[in-house]
Amino acid sequence: MDETGAVGEPSRRIPDPGFAGDTGAVPSGLAAALAAYAADPQGSRAGVLAALQASRLLVPVVAVLGEVEHGADGLAHDKSSDMAAVLLRGNDGRLALLAFTGTESLSAWNPEARPVPVPAQVAAQSALQDGAAALVVDVAGPTPLVVEGPDLQGLAAGWRLAVVGERAAWIRPEPE
Repeated sequence: MDETGAVGEPSRRIPDPGFAGDTGAVPSGLAAALAAYAADPQGSRAGVLAALQASRLLVPVVAVLGEVEHGADGLAHDKSSDMAAVLLRGNDGRLALLAFTGTESLSAWNPEARPVPVPAQVAAQSALQDGAAALVVDVAGPTPLVVEGPDLQGLAAGWRLAVVGERAAWIRPEPE
Protein backbone atom coordinates (compact mmCIF):
# COMPACT_ATOMS: atom_id res chain seq x y z
CA MET A 1 0.00 0.00 0.00
CA ASP A 2 1.34 3.46 -0.87
CA GLU A 3 0.82 6.92 0.67
CA THR A 4 -2.59 7.33 -0.98
CA GLY A 5 -3.89 4.01 0.29
CA ALA A 6 -3.93 2.40 -3.16
CA VAL A 7 -2.43 -1.04 -3.44
CA GLY A 8 0.29 -1.46 -6.03
CA GLU A 9 -0.10 2.04 -7.50
CA PRO A 10 2.78 4.51 -7.15
CA SER A 11 2.04 7.81 -5.46
CA ARG A 12 1.57 10.65 -7.92
CA ARG A 13 2.14 14.17 -6.72
CA ILE A 14 2.45 17.42 -8.55
CA PRO A 15 5.32 19.39 -7.02
CA ASP A 16 4.43 22.70 -5.41
CA PRO A 17 5.62 25.47 -7.77
CA GLY A 18 6.11 27.75 -4.76
CA PHE A 19 3.09 29.96 -5.36
CA ALA A 20 0.43 28.28 -3.23
CA GLY A 21 -2.46 30.64 -2.63
CA ASP A 22 -1.49 32.91 -5.54
CA THR A 23 -4.65 34.67 -6.73
CA GLY A 24 -3.09 36.03 -9.92
CA ALA A 25 -3.16 39.59 -8.61
CA VAL A 26 -0.19 41.88 -9.13
CA PRO A 27 2.11 41.60 -6.08
CA SER A 28 1.57 44.78 -4.02
CA GLY A 29 5.24 45.82 -3.90
CA LEU A 30 5.57 45.40 -7.65
CA ALA A 31 2.32 47.32 -8.27
CA ALA A 32 3.64 50.28 -6.23
CA ALA A 33 6.99 50.20 -8.03
CA LEU A 34 5.28 50.09 -11.45
CA ALA A 35 3.07 53.05 -10.48
CA ALA A 36 6.17 55.05 -9.52
CA TYR A 37 7.86 53.96 -12.76
CA ALA A 38 4.83 55.08 -14.80
CA ALA A 39 5.03 58.52 -13.15
CA ASP A 40 8.83 58.86 -13.55
CA PRO A 41 10.47 56.20 -15.77
CA GLN A 42 14.00 57.56 -15.40
CA GLY A 43 13.93 58.26 -11.68
CA SER A 44 12.31 55.02 -10.57
CA ARG A 45 13.79 52.42 -12.92
CA ALA A 46 16.05 51.07 -10.18
CA GLY A 47 13.09 50.69 -7.81
CA VAL A 48 11.00 48.79 -10.32
CA LEU A 49 13.92 46.45 -11.11
CA ALA A 50 14.41 45.78 -7.39
CA ALA A 51 10.70 45.00 -6.96
CA LEU A 52 10.71 42.84 -10.08
CA GLN A 53 13.68 40.84 -8.83
CA ALA A 54 11.69 39.64 -5.82
CA SER A 55 8.42 39.02 -7.70
CA ARG A 56 6.47 36.28 -9.37
CA LEU A 57 5.65 36.77 -13.04
CA LEU A 58 3.15 34.98 -15.27
CA VAL A 59 4.63 33.69 -18.51
CA PRO A 60 1.86 33.07 -21.03
CA VAL A 61 1.66 29.83 -22.96
CA VAL A 62 -0.56 29.43 -26.00
CA ALA A 63 -1.57 26.52 -28.20
CA VAL A 64 0.42 26.21 -31.42
CA LEU A 65 -0.85 24.01 -34.23
CA GLY A 66 1.44 21.02 -34.77
CA GLU A 67 -0.03 18.82 -37.50
CA VAL A 68 -3.13 19.06 -39.65
CA GLU A 69 -4.97 16.16 -41.21
CA HIS A 70 -7.58 16.29 -43.94
CA GLY A 71 -10.80 14.33 -43.52
CA ALA A 72 -12.70 12.45 -46.22
CA ASP A 73 -14.73 15.64 -46.74
CA GLY A 74 -11.51 17.51 -47.62
CA LEU A 75 -11.69 19.75 -44.55
CA ALA A 76 -8.62 20.32 -42.42
CA HIS A 77 -8.69 19.19 -38.78
CA ASP A 78 -6.18 19.69 -35.99
CA LYS A 79 -4.20 16.51 -35.50
CA SER A 80 -1.89 17.81 -32.79
CA SER A 81 -0.96 20.98 -31.02
CA ASP A 82 1.72 22.04 -28.58
CA MET A 83 1.86 24.66 -25.85
CA ALA A 84 4.55 27.31 -26.22
CA ALA A 85 5.75 30.44 -24.46
CA VAL A 86 5.31 33.61 -26.51
CA LEU A 87 8.15 35.48 -28.15
CA LEU A 88 7.53 38.89 -29.67
CA ARG A 89 9.68 40.21 -32.54
CA GLY A 90 10.32 43.95 -32.33
CA ASN A 91 10.63 46.35 -35.26
CA ASP A 92 14.41 46.02 -34.97
CA GLY A 93 14.17 42.21 -35.39
CA ARG A 94 15.13 41.34 -31.83
CA LEU A 95 13.06 38.84 -29.86
CA ALA A 96 11.49 39.38 -26.45
CA LEU A 97 9.81 36.93 -24.10
CA LEU A 98 6.47 38.14 -22.78
CA ALA A 99 5.60 38.06 -19.08
CA PHE A 100 2.83 39.62 -17.02
CA THR A 101 2.51 40.84 -13.46
CA GLY A 102 -1.03 39.50 -13.04
CA THR A 103 -3.86 37.66 -14.73
CA GLU A 104 -5.72 40.89 -15.51
CA SER A 105 -2.93 42.26 -17.73
CA LEU A 106 -2.38 38.82 -19.28
CA SER A 107 -6.09 38.53 -20.14
CA ALA A 108 -6.08 42.03 -21.64
CA TRP A 109 -3.36 40.85 -24.01
CA ASN A 110 -4.84 37.41 -24.81
CA PRO A 111 -7.72 35.90 -22.84
CA GLU A 112 -6.93 32.42 -24.21
CA ALA A 113 -3.32 32.38 -22.97
CA ARG A 114 -2.60 30.25 -19.91
CA PRO A 115 -0.48 31.71 -17.11
CA VAL A 116 2.59 29.86 -15.85
CA PRO A 117 3.77 31.44 -12.58
CA VAL A 118 7.56 31.69 -12.26
CA PRO A 119 10.02 33.82 -10.30
CA ALA A 120 11.22 36.80 -12.35
CA GLN A 121 14.70 35.26 -12.43
CA VAL A 122 13.32 32.15 -14.20
CA ALA A 123 11.46 34.32 -16.72
CA ALA A 124 14.71 36.19 -17.47
CA GLN A 125 16.63 32.91 -17.80
CA SER A 126 13.96 31.59 -20.18
CA ALA A 127 14.22 34.74 -22.30
CA LEU A 128 17.97 34.26 -22.68
CA GLN A 129 17.64 30.51 -23.35
CA ASP A 130 15.14 31.27 -26.12
CA GLY A 131 17.58 33.70 -27.74
CA ALA A 132 15.56 36.76 -26.74
CA ALA A 133 17.23 40.11 -26.16
CA ALA A 134 14.58 41.30 -23.72
CA LEU A 135 11.86 40.40 -21.27
CA VAL A 136 8.75 42.53 -21.89
CA VAL A 137 6.53 42.77 -18.83
CA ASP A 138 2.86 43.77 -19.27
CA VAL A 139 3.08 44.51 -22.99
CA ALA A 140 -0.65 45.39 -22.98
CA GLY A 141 -0.28 47.73 -20.01
CA PRO A 142 -1.09 49.32 -17.78
CA THR A 143 2.67 49.98 -17.43
CA PRO A 144 4.85 48.10 -19.92
CA LEU A 145 8.41 47.45 -18.80
CA VAL A 146 11.30 46.28 -21.00
CA VAL A 147 14.18 44.51 -19.26
CA GLU A 148 17.20 44.10 -21.52
CA GLY A 149 20.98 44.22 -21.68
CA PRO A 150 22.80 44.16 -18.32
CA ASP A 151 19.49 44.26 -16.44
CA LEU A 152 18.27 41.08 -18.16
CA GLN A 153 21.64 39.39 -17.59
CA GLY A 154 21.77 40.38 -13.91
CA LEU A 155 18.17 39.34 -13.26
CA ALA A 156 18.71 35.98 -14.98
CA ALA A 157 21.96 35.31 -13.12
CA GLY A 158 20.36 36.03 -9.75
CA TRP A 159 22.80 38.80 -8.99
CA ARG A 160 21.99 41.29 -6.25
CA LEU A 161 20.73 44.68 -7.36
CA ALA A 162 22.33 47.48 -5.39
CA VAL A 163 20.37 50.74 -5.47
CA VAL A 164 21.82 54.06 -4.35
CA GLY A 165 19.46 56.96 -4.96
CA GLU A 166 18.32 56.67 -8.57
CA ARG A 167 21.29 54.56 -9.69
CA ALA A 168 21.51 50.81 -9.72
CA ALA A 169 24.17 48.20 -10.40
CA TRP A 170 24.10 44.42 -10.48
CA ILE A 171 26.58 42.82 -8.10
CA ARG A 172 27.89 39.37 -8.89
CA PRO A 173 28.39 37.19 -5.82
CA GLU A 174 31.91 36.15 -4.87
CA PRO A 175 32.85 32.72 -6.20
CA GLU A 176 32.88 30.10 -3.47
